Amino acid sequence: MTTTTAENPAESHVFEADVARLLHMMVHSVYSDKDVFLRELISNAADACEKLRYEAIATSSLLASDPDSRILLTLDEEGSRLVVEDNGIGMSRDEMIEALGTIARSGTRAFMERIEANKQGEGAQLIGQFGVGFYSCFMVADRVDVVSRRAGMDEAWLWSSDGKGGYSVSPIDVGEAPARGTRITLHLMEDAKSYASRWTVERIVKAQSGHVPVPITIAEKPGAEATQLTDGTALWTRSKNDITSEEYTDFYRGISGQYDEPALTVHFRAEGRHEYSALAFVPGSQPFDLFDPDRKGRMKLYVKRVFITDEAELLPRYLRFVRGLVDTNDLPLNVSREMIQESAILSAIRKGVTNRIITAIEKLAESDNDAFLKLWESFGSLIKEGIYEDYERRSQLVALSRFRTTASGEGYRSLADYVKDIKEGQQAIYYLAGNSLEQLKASPQLEGFRARGIEVLLLSDSVDSFWVTNAPEFEGKAFKSITQGSADLAQFSKVEQDAIASETAPVEVQAFIDFAKEKLSDQVSDVRASDRLIESAVCLVASEQGYDRQLEKILQGAGQLQSAAKPILEINGDHPLVKAIAARSDHSSLRDDAAFLLLDQARVLDGDKPADPRAFAERLVRVMEKALQ
Repeated sequence: MTTTTAENPAESHVFEADVARLLHMMVHSVYSDKDVFLRELISNAADACEKLRYEAIATSSLLASDPDSRILLTLDEEGSRLVVEDNGIGMSRDEMIEALGTIARSGTRAFMERIEANKQGEGAQLIGQFGVGFYSCFMVADRVDVVSRRAGMDEAWLWSSDGKGGYSVSPIDVGEAPARGTRITLHLMEDAKSYASRWTVERIVKAQSGHVPVPITIAEKPGAEATQLTDGTALWTRSKNDITSEEYTDFYRGISGQYDEPALTVHFRAEGRHEYSALAFVPGSQPFDLFDPDRKGRMKLYVKRVFITDEAELLPRYLRFVRGLVDTNDLPLNVSREMIQESAILSAIRKGVTNRIITAIEKLAESDNDAFLKLWESFGSLIKEGIYEDYERRSQLVALSRFRTTASGEGYRSLADYVKDIKEGQQAIYYLAGNSLEQLKASPQLEGFRARGIEVLLLSDSVDSFWVTNAPEFEGKAFKSITQGSADLAQFSKVEQDAIASETAPVEVQAFIDFAKEKLSDQVSDVRASDRLIESAVCLVASEQGYDRQLEKILQGAGQLQSAAKPILEINGDHPLVKAIAARSDHSSLRDDAAFLLLDQARVLDGDKPADPRAFAERLVRVMEKALQ
């Protein structure tokens, strides 16, 4: 056991509030599968070894006389301890405090909220998902000691914590530390002593860490000779015909930090002008950082099996949900960050890997619709970003997309399905964009289309309002918002004659519409009779030019549009309320209030608030008083 002397006093530190809260959850474990802690520690150890290999490209002396990476697991059943040791890059004092005393990655609060919201048994999957793997060791240990010596430095440090209020950091004699790297000693809890047995540890390593690209050895007691558990062979260098689905899943979990099954695996070797291997996975569930504002990818770049960086843009941003790696021989090992950004080789690799992934998703859609729809529910909104951003593959992504529509029920429809069932004479693919599917289904603008049996796409993702503005035509049909411009529904055959509004408003109704147009001219650009309303009295639409209603709201909310254009108020001339108001031409004050109330009603139906809540309330009171007289 490492001790601190008077000459080397320990520094006491308090955990950050978020870390303390997280550790409380770990100590009072709510997880059904605690085995995950070992996979997380081994994954961290492998990363440390790969970081050393990369730094040694420039500074070969860091490897000294020990060039081969390794991870050693030492068991101590008598002392109820498990030790995980690597000969990787190691940590300095400051790096140790930063790595083990804080959580630098964003999303920690979201992680804890998800844990607290989930019922018992679902937590294990969340540990890796939120990138807080080290702290999972406190599920099985009541104290953790971390001794580390950074490669090339002649000092070593001890980090120690019981996983409760804080931790200590102190210098130790280099003779008690690894020559380089990190040694983590877990003092196991009473109910976790089985993690010091060979059978348990070997089972976990082979099931969860069998393809870590660093050899793993095991010693059955301190000082005993170690034997090999895994040889560190890089999975992606093997033929895919020799790899089982279990081996792929094991590797996916290690590289992605997730605990689910991959929805899709893409493994290939490209030969020709550029030679490289790629192994990519589409996760089976959404990673927590899926909507990271920076929209960074999670693909690793290797050169000749040496890890270089996980910040190279190996895929377009809309495929940031994909996890995996690319290994190439065509770049120098000392490739710089600037060279990576400007490399024509990487541009070619990026294009090739992107094409293969999209093609694999297309094949999944053709061969297993249920599996594809599950993938689409998790990542469809990101794929639709590609329609907006990726001109080269825009038509391909449009055809791949699936939609909720007025004809889809609880399922999805493709645009090919839509066009196959299109109405005779219909020249557009109609869509309605909004904030939620429920809101869209209740929209008054849908009524005339629904009554005529015209299918409408229901677009509830925020990206939908953008891609439809520059999407290509699909099989000769342009995209058209039903909240913009005239509906032009008179040309379509009527499914239910009684359900269709009159083509022209009665004289007295038209007189009221003209009155409302003059009265509301400061707030709307036009008031007109509607052919898209059946049950509702009013609705708002945008003019033919400019933006549709939803896109205008998004741009204004983001500060990219100073003021919205005046909308058009459409009035249903067949609605009983409108007819009754129109018939009361002798009550000018009632007609005034009614015009403004109908406009505010349209705003509410559109998901907005009345323009002037106080004036709205006063008008409503006056109308109700007249009604009760």
